[in-house]
Amino acid sequence: MPVRQPEFRGSRGSVPCAADMTASRPADGAMRRLERSVRRRIDLTQRLRRVRNSVPAAVQIMIAATVSYVIARVLLGHDFPVVAVTVTITALGFARDASPRRVLDILVGILIGISLSELMLILVGPGTWQLAFVLVITLLVARFISPSAAFTVAAGVQSTLVMVLPPPEGGVFVRSIDGVVAGVVALLVTALIPRDPRSAAERDAKKLFATLDEALGTLVVALETADEPAADLALTRLRRTQQMIDEWTTSLDSAIGIARISPFLRRYLPELRAQWRLLGCLDLASRHLRIITRRADFLVRDGRERPELGTLITDVRAGIRLLRTDQDQAREHLSEVARRLSPEAVLPGSELTESVLVLLIRPLIVDLLTATGMNASDARKALPDP
Repeated sequence: MPVRQPEFRGSRGSVPCAADMTASRPADGAMRRLERSVRRRIDLTQRLRRVRNSVPAAVQIMIAATVSYVIARVLLGHDFPVVAVTVTITALGFARDASPRRVLDILVGILIGISLSELMLILVGPGTWQLAFVLVITLLVARFISPSAAFTVAAGVQSTLVMVLPPPEGGVFVRSIDGVVAGVVALLVTALIPRDPRSAAERDAKKLFATLDEALGTLVVALETADEPAADLALTRLRRTQQMIDEWTTSLDSAIGIARISPFLRRYLPELRAQWRLLGCLDLASRHLRIITRRADFLVRDGRERPELGTLITDVRAGIRLLRTDQDQAREHLSEVARRLSPEAVLPGSELTESVLVLLIRPLIVDLLTATGMNASDARKALPDP
C-alpha cells in the first residue's frame, strides 16, 4: 500500500513548506538591505554634523598653535618649538568642556610634567630605564596634585617628550619657556577667539526638552489606554535624561566660564545664568517624572483606562513645552494646573493607588513653577490642600 506523503500548508497552525520559506527569503533580504542603507545614512549624517560642530574648535586650535609656534620660533629663536605647539593643542582640545578653568588645569599639569622631567633629566640623564622612572614619578606626582585624569595624562605626555627628544640649544629648560608661551596663548585665545559656547548648551537643552516631551506623550498614551509597554517605553526614555542633564551641565558651565573672561560674550551672562537655574529645576523635575512614571507603570497593569490622569499629564507636558519658549506663559499655565491639583478635583472618589499618583505630581509642579522664576514658597502656596 503506497504511503501518502504528509501535506504541508502555509496557513496558520501548519508547518510552512520549503516554497513558502524560499519565497520569504527575498523579502527578508530586501528588509536587511533597507536597514543597512538607513543605518549608513544616519551614520553619515552624524559624521557630517560632528564635523560641522567641530569647525569653531578646529579654527581656534589652528590659530592658537600657529601663534605659539611663531612666538617661540621667531621671537624667542627656538629652533624646534615642538612643545609650544603640542601644549597648545592638548590644552584646547575638542572636549565638551572648553572652559578657562579646564584649560588652566591641563596647562598646569603640562608645565608640571615638563619641569619635573627636565629636572630629573639633569639628575639621571637620558636612557630607557630613566624614561620609565621619570614617567612613573611624573604620573604619581600628577595624581597626588589633582584627581583629574586629563591633568595626569597631559603631564605624562609632555614628560615623555622631554625624555625622548634631544635637548634643545639653550638648555633643557627652554621647553618650559615654550610651555609657558603655549599656556598664555591658549588662555588668550579662549577669551578673545572663543568657541560659541551658547550653541552647545542650546543643543543639549533642546535634546533634553525633546526627550521629556516624547516620554510624557508616551505616558499619556499608557494612562489613557492602559498600555503597559507604552509605560515601559516612557520610563526608558526618562532614564536617558540623566545623561542629557550631565551633558547640558558641562556645556553650560563651560559657556558661563568663557563668558566671564571674554569681552565679546560677557553680555550673555544673565541669559546663561537663567539657563543654569532652569537646568537645576529640570534636573529635579526629571527625577520626579521617573518616580511618577514608575507608579503609572504599576497602575496600568490592571488594564483600566485612566483618561483623567492622561489629561493631567497632558497639561504638565504643555507646561514643559512653554518653559522652552515663554516662561511667563509657562508660569500662568502651570499655576492653573497647580490650583486644581488635588485627588478629589482630578479623580473624584478615586482609590488610594490613583490618588498617590496625583500627590506625586504636586512636587513636580513646584519644581516647574520654580523654573519659571517663581519663588519656591509661592509655588508651594499655589497648590490646594491635599
